[in-house]
Amino acid sequence: MNPAGIPLAVPIALIVLDVLIRIGAVIVIPRNRRPTSATAWLLLVFFLPYVGLLLFLLIGSPRLPRGRRERQAEINQFILDTTEGMDKVNTTAAWPSWLESVVELNRKLGSMPLVGGNSASLLGDYGSSIRAMTDEVGRARRYVHVQFYILSLDATTAPFFDALEAAVQRGVTVRVLLDHVASTQYPHYRRTIRRLKRTGARWELLLPVQPFKGKWQRPDLRNHRKLLVVDGRVGYMGSQNMIDRSYNRWINRRRKLRWQDLMTRLEGPIVAGVNAIFITDWYGETGELLVREAEPMDDVIEDQALDCQVVPSGPGFDGENNLRLFNALLYYAQERIIITSPYFVPDESMLYAITTAVQRGVRVELFVSEIGDQFLVYNAQRSYYAELLKAGVIIWLYRRPVVLHAKHFTIDDDVAVIGSSNMDMRSFSLNMEVSLMVRGSSFVEDLRRVEDGYRRASRRLTLEEWSGRSGPWTVVENLARLTSALQ
Repeated sequence: MNPAGIPLAVPIALIVLDVLIRIGAVIVIPRNRRPTSATAWLLLVFFLPYVGLLLFLLIGSPRLPRGRRERQAEINQFILDTTEGMDKVNTTAAWPSWLESVVELNRKLGSMPLVGGNSASLLGDYGSSIRAMTDEVGRARRYVHVQFYILSLDATTAPFFDALEAAVQRGVTVRVLLDHVASTQYPHYRRTIRRLKRTGARWELLLPVQPFKGKWQRPDLRNHRKLLVVDGRVGYMGSQNMIDRSYNRWINRRRKLRWQDLMTRLEGPIVAGVNAIFITDWYGETGELLVREAEPMDDVIEDQALDCQVVPSGPGFDGENNLRLFNALLYYAQERIIITSPYFVPDESMLYAITTAVQRGVRVELFVSEIGDQFLVYNAQRSYYAELLKAGVIIWLYRRPVVLHAKHFTIDDDVAVIGSSNMDMRSFSLNMEVSLMVRGSSFVEDLRRVEDGYRRASRRLTLEEWSGRSGPWTVVENLARLTSALQ
């Protein structure tokens, strides 16, 4: 017994446990993990072994439970089987020479085909977008599929919930999916659930964290998709959640924060592809495969023929589908790349793709927000500005107090991508996302007008301004950047 009354065996046991944790970390953590992510985890475990071990056990695995992965594999095969031969596109000389290989990449990764004969329009006004989706539900005759990362009943969204209830009363089948953890983080969650029950719609929580009900996976694996499908006739997808523009938080109202988003309204065969994403997630939560709602991709639009391909991504897939698509397009760009992302925390491969594009003579512009709503992500993002500016990337800061939440980018005058995916490591590895690749000059021109509007609402960040900041902030930013790799 030592003077403090503690048996000598206790500190010896703690020392042995400490060493075993460190040795085990070196063996286990680097396995099938990015070097940057492995390094960050190892640093955490070596500096704080017990805390690091606990966090690694809690959020160290980016994989969904086996049952969910098996269902994802089943639905991927179902999509491949039911869409065989539906690639309704004309690969004429108007196509960029490289596009066919990107289409094949997306098909192998996410199972969805490229289909032609579609039309798409953009909705950049927050209130107008919700009203348009509400009116669409009002015209539903067969079914309505609603899926949002955040779904909340408030004064702004109440008409949408009213439209859902009215649709049910007309005999329309209404199904609703909302992310569990994300939706609970905002006011009115319980009221939202009560309202869903009152509508008579069928609804399910996405990736619920309910251990006492036997529902558990890594708690920060989230379904980040936002989409609406009505009768297989019209689809909506993009960056906007179904919630007030302030997100109903008092701190946002105090800071006068407002969100700026972009949705796209789709008609044509691609709507069936968007609906397939809902069917996938409904099957993942319920085990019910909505075969009747998996319509063939027909109803070709002749006037505004856009070629479109839905690209799902997330931990249910073996590869990082969105990251691979984005990088492929960045390397193929010949003239200009314009990126809009509210949370821009690229991995090494994307950072190299962007800076290499500038070195190849491609004009690269990046739109981000001047103000942030998430401390760690915002500062991790800022840690990349110096490297990007030195490489020649043009950075536009969307002026406060608006948070630019839209997620899209354009490649030359040929191809655009829009959807729910940020350009950060969370969206690449941890979130279930959906992106839409569009080939068509008319759609790219529409996005160009949106980008012109962003420029008018932004100011350009210069290297001189950025280099003149105080030293302490660089420390904060670099620490935040390190935490972004803990995946």
